[in-house]
Amino acid sequence: QAVPAGSHVRLNLQTGDREAKLLESENGKGDTREERRRKRYRDAKHWGGGLSVDVDSDSFTSQELKKALAKMKESEKAERKVRAAHEEEVRKKFRPIEQLKEEFEKLNVKMETDYEIMVKLIGKFNSSASTLDEKVAALYDLEYYVHQV
Repeated sequence: QAVPAGSHVRLNLQTGDREAKLLESENGKGDTREERRRKRYRDAKHWGGGLSVDVDSDSFTSQELKKALAKMKESEKAERKVRAAHEEEVRKKFRPIEQLKEEFEKLNVKMETDYEIMVKLIGKFNSSASTLDEKVAALYDLEYYVHQV
């Protein structure tokens, strides 16, 4: 969406929305187009850390758009590299659950996920062979697992 030049534009990190704020001059009226142009670079520097981008859709040149697109691609590549390095670091620290299950089976230890335990508890609760005390205990255990979710 095109916004008037000189507007404050920011990304709200809580909601992920882009926000624009129209500025008013000291006399309460909006600035003229030329005044907004003069303020544009100062405001862009303030909000964007030195990145000066003209938000007036009439004043974008193809070169400006190409430069902005190139910067976006560069930053995206850098983000991917950082993300891949982080994922590799996590893979080195942790093992997949399938591998852990195999190792526990070799040790004669049955490892169950919360889901598997919850399915058993629901089965015990629905079973007609279960006593009232077993059903109450199953409900208490289910409450614990559901609370974690």
